[in-house]
Amino acid sequence: MNLEFSKYQGTGNDFILIDDREGLFSQKEKTIQHLCDRRFGIGADGLILIQNHRTLDYRMVYFNSDGSQSLCGNGSRCGFAFAQDLGIVGETATFETTDGNHRIQKKNGQIHFQLFDVNSSTQINEKEWYFDTGSPHHIVITEEINEIDILTEGQKIRNSSSYSSQNGTNVNFAQLLPDRVKMRTYERGVEGETLSCGTGATAVGLMAGKLGYESPVSIETRGGDLKVYFEHSNSVFTEIWLAGPAEKVFEGSVSI
Repeated sequence: MNLEFSKYQGTGNDFILIDDREGLFSQKEKTIQHLCDRRFGIGADGLILIQNHRTLDYRMVYFNSDGSQSLCGNGSRCGFAFAQDLGIVGETATFETTDGNHRIQKKNGQIHFQLFDVNSSTQINEKEWYFDTGSPHHIVITEEINEIDILTEGQKIRNSSSYSSQNGTNVNFAQLLPDRVKMRTYERGVEGETLSCGTGATAVGLMAGKLGYESPVSIETRGGDLKVYFEHSNSVFTEIWLAGPAEKVFEGSVSI
């Protein structure tokens, strides 16, 4: 079978996008792993299918590079950009993905993706937090973000017994600066460092809100800058939006 695809990236988080409105793509784990392999396949952090939806603008099916599924903030923005290029949507849309239905829109050249309200978080200690923004995130505050051994430290927390009941967690390292927060990510499902993580940036932005930062919080990832908007009242975060770019890299076809 000859598969046509497009490649998109959102602040360095890269994805294979497939128009699956006819429902022909085989969602086999081995196929997804092969396509996302950076040596033997196309190479990507994840793979996204855009499908028809009975009542909404489209359905987005997201897979991590290991074939597992989760909510993906940067992937959702890239999926919307792809849907725009396909002529499915205009400047706004409502779509279904892993954890339910979401709103998304393009405004001032950036794509804004709305996440669900967050009404609970855990401060583990002075330097560590836990947030679930549709995907789980363990956050470590550090002043030495460029010196961290991401693979060693990230793996240790990702596979810790504290998270064994939920198949582990994503791990974000955050450095608090006066005007922004710098972030690096060990991503579950990729099992390594990614240049950016949308739900992770959102978690870090909300943590910053807990620490007194005002909305929007600027998040500097290794792949580019994101903004996290929110309203915060009585320990509940509402109107949470993740804003950033999503760009087409190339398109092609591959035999599977």
